[in-house]
Amino acid sequence: MRPVTTLLLVRHGETDWNREGRWQGHSDTRLNELGREQAARLAGELDGIDAIYSSDLARARETADVVGRRLGLDVRVDDRLRERSFGAWEGKTGSEIEAEFRDAHARWLTGEGPGADDAEPFADFAARVQSFLQEVLVRHPEETVLVVAHGGSIRVIHALAGGLDYVRDHRSIPGVPNCTVARYAAREGKLAPLD
Repeated sequence: MRPVTTLLLVRHGETDWNREGRWQGHSDTRLNELGREQAARLAGELDGIDAIYSSDLARARETADVVGRRLGLDVRVDDRLRERSFGAWEGKTGSEIEAEFRDAHARWLTGEGPGADDAEPFADFAARVQSFLQEVLVRHPEETVLVVAHGGSIRVIHALAGGLDYVRDHRSIPGVPNCTVARYAAREGKLAPLD
């Protein structure tokens, strides 16, 4: 039998920008009070974890640190887990983006272009998350690994598990709620959902 890695994917707890509908991307926002409560609840639900990885952005690190403290595990930080950079759209709400970037926003709504002109290309974003995933699965055979990241980076992994091309299909992949767990079994680099 080939070794199986169990992968638990969690989006960080809520931030004020989540609540306000602001695009975060690489902006280094912190958890709000609800986000800290969500992280504490998550920590109480998890057990049997062998390793914890987190994005280097504060909202993910804070969430992972709460779990790590409860389980007595160090958090390994990896910037490849960062959310996609949204460039000039970061910190703005959808209505602000529509008002300030009318043409780019119209293209975005029809599925053309990366959004903001200076946003991270979808292919680059997907490649860095896939690079992390390949490495972590090799490093942790037969272990359970918690990954605390962002909605976008988790959606890249959901796409891989579903046999989708993230660059082409990103619009069809559902959003990820704060502090929910998605469980996958990984064997020979292939992911299968456990939920």
